[in-house]
Amino acid sequence: MSLQRDATDGGRPILDGIRVIDMASFVAGPAAALVLADHGAEVIKVEPPGGDGYRRLHQLPGMPEPGFDSLWDLDSRGKRSLVLDLKAAADRAVLDRLIETADIFLTNQPLPARRRMGLTWEAVSARNKRLIYASLTAFGETGPDADGTAFDASSLWARSGLMHQLRSAPEAAPAMSVPGQGDHPTAIALFGAIMLALYDRQRSGRGRHVHTSLLANGLWSNAILAQGALAGAEVPPRRDRQAPFTVLVNIYRGADGNWFMLTGVEPERDWQRLLQVIERPDWAADPRFATAEGRAAHAAALTALLDEVFATRSWPDWAARLQAAQLSAGPVLSTEQAAESPQSVACGAIAAAPQGSAVARTVMPPIWVDGAARPEPRPAPQLDADGPAIRAALAAGRSPWSGGAAATEPSQA
Repeated sequence: MSLQRDATDGGRPILDGIRVIDMASFVAGPAAALVLADHGAEVIKVEPPGGDGYRRLHQLPGMPEPGFDSLWDLDSRGKRSLVLDLKAAADRAVLDRLIETADIFLTNQPLPARRRMGLTWEAVSARNKRLIYASLTAFGETGPDADGTAFDASSLWARSGLMHQLRSAPEAAPAMSVPGQGDHPTAIALFGAIMLALYDRQRSGRGRHVHTSLLANGLWSNAILAQGALAGAEVPPRRDRQAPFTVLVNIYRGADGNWFMLTGVEPERDWQRLLQVIERPDWAADPRFATAEGRAAHAAALTALLDEVFATRSWPDWAARLQAAQLSAGPVLSTEQAAESPQSVACGAIAAAPQGSAVARTVMPPIWVDGAARPEPRPAPQLDADGPAIRAALAAGRSPWSGGAAATEPSQA
């Protein structure tokens, strides 16, 4: 599947004409700008001298290293790159002129840095009343930690309860997060806020300050347990798979060594269905397993019995039997398997990368609008690849954006 989907309406991409300044670093902010670009917005990626640190993220220990920067390709395709040293008056003037004609200013600069640089919502909106100021922070715009900085591992993951909950056993150390695990979902939240502001601007004619934070997205991800805590309940620790809360929601292994996740949410109905699948109707008469309460009390013993049964057949065999019985179960895939999965490709989650990219395929943001036109995607830009053209346009009094409007003309999109 290609990034470019056929458009049935023959019209312009939904966000065609929308001008975006991506002044964010690393993952979540730039990923939100990527979604805008994917749907037709023109994005100028403003980078400091030396480039966004995201360009070097792949060099960190524990990151996949294919021999080139595959991560920059992921979240920077379709953008233009402009290097600005904001300590230099001439470069700051370039940014100010971009702000005056942009629709969206997207940043995750720490709040103290924004105040020092004159890049707060109040300062930026004074130059452009129609501008949407999209702010991403670690901990929110207000509160005792608002000025703090963090990555998703130390804010979204560590401070939301998720890290505390996810352990291999109650007494084990908390689990480390996957690199950037919360950044891409947070990007979708920021994208949603931007789209609300664009919709409101159509009616009001004015811009908005929209924002989200890594912490808020972590709590939203952990909302079921966090809401229970707010209601006064004690949040139970996660259990080892050998002694689960219920054997109907647990991980098992087939004869081929493949793990799979069983998820039965109706205690009596799904227990009866499971007995049919494993061909052990006699367990229904076992007094230990006759009720949901009994099965919970004897979960360790029952898990051991199920492990023996599931070890007799391969996962594909169990998959067919579980599906026939209308029991939800899915294989535990490695990252390599998930990326190569035929279903991941068929549903559009994995697509062909733009021509000229260093990769053949890429992971897609999880948003589609059927029938809408989309721009022909471009590979991620080299550092300051568009800087000379942007500066030359401004020097000549032309728009640095596509479309040929005057350099001082605000966007009417």
